[in-house]
Amino acid sequence: MSDSTPAGQFFDAAIGLLQRVRDEEAGNIEAAGVLLADTVASGGRLFAFGAGHSSLAAQDVVYRAGGLALMNLLAVPGALGVDVMPATLGSALERVDGLASAVLDSSPVRAGDALVIISLSGRNALPVEMAMSARALGLKVIGVTSVAYASETTSRHLSGTYLKDHCDIVLDSKIAIGDAELTHDTIPAPFAPASTVVTSALLQAVMATAAGNLADRGIEPPLLRSGNVDGGHEWNGRVFEEYGERIFYRH
Repeated sequence: MSDSTPAGQFFDAAIGLLQRVRDEEAGNIEAAGVLLADTVASGGRLFAFGAGHSSLAAQDVVYRAGGLALMNLLAVPGALGVDVMPATLGSALERVDGLASAVLDSSPVRAGDALVIISLSGRNALPVEMAMSARALGLKVIGVTSVAYASETTSRHLSGTYLKDHCDIVLDSKIAIGDAELTHDTIPAPFAPASTVVTSALLQAVMATAAGNLADRGIEPPLLRSGNVDGGHEWNGRVFEEYGERIFYRH
C-alpha cells in the first residue's frame, strides 16, 4: 500500500510508534512483566482498568485466548467505552472526584495484587485517584499513558498530578497530544488515532513477558486457550478450577 494514501500514511505512523515503544520502553515492559509474574507467583490477583476508549486495551487482556487467566477487569459503571448513553457521560465521569475510591472499596482488590491503569492523557481525576488509592491499599500499579500530556496539559485532579506520578512502573505510549496521527490541508481537524493500536500492543508485550518470566521460574503460566479450537473449553475449565479464587469475571 502506497504511503501517499491516508491508509498507507496511517499504517506508517502506527508502525513507527510501535517501533518506538518496542525500543524505548523495552526496560519498562520487562519490569512490568516481571511485576505481574511476581504477583502471580506470590498468590496475588491481576486487574486492569481504563476509562473511555482506554478501556478497550484493558478489556483486550481480560478473558482472552492466549492471555493470562488471572487478569480481571476493574469496571467503573458508565466509564467502559461508549456503552453509556449519552456517550459524553463517560467523559464526565472521568472527572468526578471520589468515584475511583468508591469503586476500589467495592471491589475484590487487596494488598499484594497488581493493577494496570490505562489513561492516554493521565490527567483526569478518575485514573489519578485510582492509582493513588490503589497504592494506598497496598497494590502495585502499572500505568500506561502518554507522558507528553503531563508537560503540555493541566491536570484535572485536585492534587495537580498525573497518572504517571502515582505508578510503580510507567509505560509511555508515545502518542502525541490529541491522539490523531494525520493532517490534510483540506481537512480542518487532525484525524486517525493510533492510541488503541499502540496501547494494546504494549500490554500484550507485557503479558508475553510475564508468561515467559513465569516459565523461566518453572511455573506454568495460567494461560487461556481459544474456545474455538478442539479441547479449548476443557483446558480453560481446568485453569478456572485451579485458579478460581483469583478469577472474578466468571461470577
